[in-house]
Amino acid sequence: MPNANRGAIGFQSSEFQEQYERPSKTELKRQSDALQDLGRELVEQPRDRVKRVPMPDDVRDAILECQNIKNHEGRRRQMQFVGKKMRSLTEEEVAAIQRTIEGWKGASKADTAALHALERRREKLLADDNALTTLLGEHAELDAQHLRTLIRNARKEQAENKPPKAYREIFQILKDLDAKAKTAAAPAEDDSESEDDDE
Repeated sequence: MPNANRGAIGFQSSEFQEQYERPSKTELKRQSDALQDLGRELVEQPRDRVKRVPMPDDVRDAILECQNIKNHEGRRRQMQFVGKKMRSLTEEEVAAIQRTIEGWKGASKADTAALHALERRREKLLADDNALTTLLGEHAELDAQHLRTLIRNARKEQAENKPPKAYREIFQILKDLDAKAKTAAAPAEDDSESEDDDE
């Protein structure tokens, strides 16, 4: 039978136990790397986007400067500086930057989905003559004869492996229609919001 007291100390004291309130070195390194990656993600964005991100001017300047540097070693050193600047941010500032980047990703996903929808509609126009009738029913302002010619030419381009000139033009027409529809919908939404405010 094992002895219950074996290896036990004769007394218990919390006097010598250190309470570690601060994060471990590993956790600090992980946080530092995450901030460095966030800085790198900002450096890879277009300049006009970076200028709209809510952050201190010195951090923004370091990121914009890094975008200007083409020399590999100089850019690497500037990225280290960007990382240092990112570590100086408060948790609230980091959270605001992360929300902005997530917003970009959400917007780009929505844009990509919209473009795929337009591509599917173009494919339907080429595959099914009834799709053109539906489109003309929705948009009476379209030139039916011109569209029929484009569809015929696009089919011919595909059959003969020619450059997709008509194919692209159909897509551009669909894209313009989509943009007009969104523009028309936006004021209607604004009007309904202002009506709600009046009540």
